[in-house]
Amino acid sequence: MEGSLYYREDRFDPFTVVLFKALQVLAFLFFIALLAMKPASDPGKVIKRAEFIITMTWPDQHPDDVDLYVQDPAGKLVWYNQRDVGLMVLERDDRGDTNDFAVVDSKKIPLPIREELVSIRGVMAGEYTVNIHLYHHIATAPVPVSVKVEKLNPVVQVIDYKTLFLDHTDEEKTVVRFTLAEDGSVVRLSDAEKSLIDTIAWKKTFRNLRR
Repeated sequence: MEGSLYYREDRFDPFTVVLFKALQVLAFLFFIALLAMKPASDPGKVIKRAEFIITMTWPDQHPDDVDLYVQDPAGKLVWYNQRDVGLMVLERDDRGDTNDFAVVDSKKIPLPIREELVSIRGVMAGEYTVNIHLYHHIATAPVPVSVKVEKLNPVVQVIDYKTLFLDHTDEEKTVVRFTLAEDGSVVRLSDAEKSLIDTIAWKKTFRNLRR
């Protein structure tokens, strides 16, 4: 029995054990490094970047439903029934008291901010028209509507900012018409009136299309 025990102890090699443990540590560190490595970028993935932002706001908690319309140089129109067209995207259709809430734990939480925003995610030379439309007037007084047009690149620049008043349902006003050159620079501003609702072929029934 004693000879057997001595034989087993004689075969024990501390260096081998240390080497094995070191290899385990290296394998673990290599695995962690693989997890931490940033995955290769997908060449097919397109990162969206806005060139212009058009923001329309009216007083917080205001009951009126105001809409933002923008037409590009090709005649395409972004509005609440066509939120993504060409290079333009309507980020939110704010309907005043009708839809300004968030659902949290099955409860409706009121959102006081009244805002609609259109992003232009590229440059198309020509004239853009920005209009506001009072879809439903509930308040007794005219509603002040502020619109800001910003050029984002290479630095943020306010192209136009003004506040207009709307006082009756279906009233439409042109805020600004701005013209871009091929390089994206703004070469002309105008506030000449131009109806965008009239450009919708089915104007007579557009009110029934509201979701």
